[in-house]
Amino acid sequence: MYGPEFAADPAAVYRRLRASGPTAPVELAPGVRATLVTGYEAALHVLRSPETFSKDPRHWRDLADGTVPPDSPVLPMMTYRPSALFTDGGEHARLRGAVTDTLARVDAGTLRGYAERSADTLIDRFAPLGTADLLGEYAQVLPLLVFDRLFGCPAGHGVRLVEAMSGMFDGVDAERAHALLTDTLSDLITLKRRRPSADLTSWLMEHPAALTDEELIHALAVLMGAGTEPQQNLIANALRLLLSDERFAGGLSGGTLEMEDALDEVLWTDPPIANYAVHYPHHDTVYEGTPLRAGEPLVVSLAAANTDPALAGTRSAGNRAHLAWSAGPHTCPAQGQARLIASVALERLLDRLPDLGLALPVGELTWRPGPFHRALAALPVTFPPVAARSGPLGPGDGEGTGRPPSSAPFVPSTGEQPAVEVPAPGPGTAPGHGTPRSAWARTAAWWRGE
Repeated sequence: MYGPEFAADPAAVYRRLRASGPTAPVELAPGVRATLVTGYEAALHVLRSPETFSKDPRHWRDLADGTVPPDSPVLPMMTYRPSALFTDGGEHARLRGAVTDTLARVDAGTLRGYAERSADTLIDRFAPLGTADLLGEYAQVLPLLVFDRLFGCPAGHGVRLVEAMSGMFDGVDAERAHALLTDTLSDLITLKRRRPSADLTSWLMEHPAALTDEELIHALAVLMGAGTEPQQNLIANALRLLLSDERFAGGLSGGTLEMEDALDEVLWTDPPIANYAVHYPHHDTVYEGTPLRAGEPLVVSLAAANTDPALAGTRSAGNRAHLAWSAGPHTCPAQGQARLIASVALERLLDRLPDLGLALPVGELTWRPGPFHRALAALPVTFPPVAARSGPLGPGDGEGTGRPPSSAPFVPSTGEQPAVEVPAPGPGTAPGHGTPRSAWARTAAWWRGE
């Protein structure tokens, strides 16, 4: 489940694996064996049975006995961390409670304002050019701008975070990427110890769960991980659908399906995290005749489960029974916020550039390799050039009010950092310029104006 062949057509791999039943043996990376859960009912069984299946990777036999290479590129995504993602029972409830309570403090109107202003800031950069890479110049950067505000990040942290998260999901120098993520979040916690503010980082630190610094780092890593790589993939995959599916033809606004329907379809057919939700049987068990060994990783294929032929005819508009957000006690706690940001990203872009078109046939788009995500490498588009908006509002104006958002950079909430600056696109970011780069490298260079 690694390499360009799997990335190019994972659906074909899932079809072949289904011949073995609802579960099948796979290799996630060289020397890393697992069982992939491809059936929808089987996935629900695993996700909703914590008494049988644990999320704690310390049960992983092949890792404990040295079968898995210590430098395996998937380890940063699969080894134990003291976070809600890798714990069970009471410890999971404590760590997850801190996250869900903190997210509940985010005002939806304020979040919408952040997303609208971030979207317009980015659109203003490429609207006069007539070309753009909607991944590197929009879908990848927008969540970072929003998260800089939500987490009270210093300027420049966004570049480090996207580099770290992309490296971990891609399995490219993943150990270094994880170290970068940890160092970046440690710096953020040190800053917030000195000067807390009204942001997610400070709220997590003051939560009654009394998270240790190590737990804080990993709680933030889970939130950042969920809010960057998957968020950009949700936005980009939805834009790909909108720009290539005839049901959305007619200048996009004249299509037959609504924007929310497009998001639902992507969450069903191209979920941004395709394979994850790793579980480990507490003891040897059997599922529909297939033995599952204790301590053997079960990777839930959210993408394969969603497209299980047994569900044919049930994925009607408005049906949100997909597993893109997982299910059971580890259901994504931020799906409402993620959906809001994605909806705003689509709405603002298509409102301002309604005549967008792909710069190449949809079949020629390439996907980033990796066993866990469904991620485009680029999304080049063309459109009639449009002037950037003039007369920006001041920072803070128009948030959540329905007024036109500011196209000016906004100031992070800590009160001590400079404004988040988004340089004009440089060579190598628009279609046809320069040598192709990794997703994070393109974004980092774009932010520096290279």
